[in-house]
Order: sequence, then structure tokens, then C-alpha cells
Amino acid sequence: MGRIAFLLLALFAEMERTFTAERATHARAVAEAAGRRIGRPVAHSADKIEYARLLKQQGTSLGQIAAKTGIPKTPLHRYLAEAASATATSGDAQ
Repeated sequence: MGRIAFLLLALFAEMERTFTAERATHARAVAEAAGRRIGRPVAHSADKIEYARLLKQQGTSLGQIAAKTGIPKTPLHRYLAEAASATATSGDAQ
């Protein structure tokens, strides 16, 4: 009897996990259809990132850019690498 009760509880828990995932997927689809941004908020504004890119083009060191913009070095590396790959891709298309 105990084994059957345990199996029923496991079945209900699995059903609830499935329903929760379906509800989350549906909510995400509705939000995207309404034009809302999904996921974690952007940590640094586009203006700061563009300013950092400009400073990097001028030859400023990453430490100085981090101090001026307030963006830590690790995300700064990522933003600048994205900018480099985006310009390389757009340069290939022309």
C-alpha cells in the first residue's frame, strides 16, 4: 500500500512539473507576442556600451574604460568582442 501511495505522489509531482513548464512556455509566448522583453534585464545601457566602444577605438586601455564607464572588465571584454564580430560581419557583407 505504501508503495502505491508513493507512486501516486510521484505521478502528481511529475504532472505538476509538466503543467508548470507548459504555463511558463505559454506566458513567455504571450509576452513575446505583446512585444515585451523576455529574460533578465540589461545590466548596462546601450549608451555606456557605445561610449566604451568609442573609447576602445581611440586606444584607451580596458582599465581606463572600466573606470570611466563603470562597466566591469569581464562584461566589457564581452561587449567589445561582440562589437568586433558585428563590424567584421557587416564588413564582409559589403
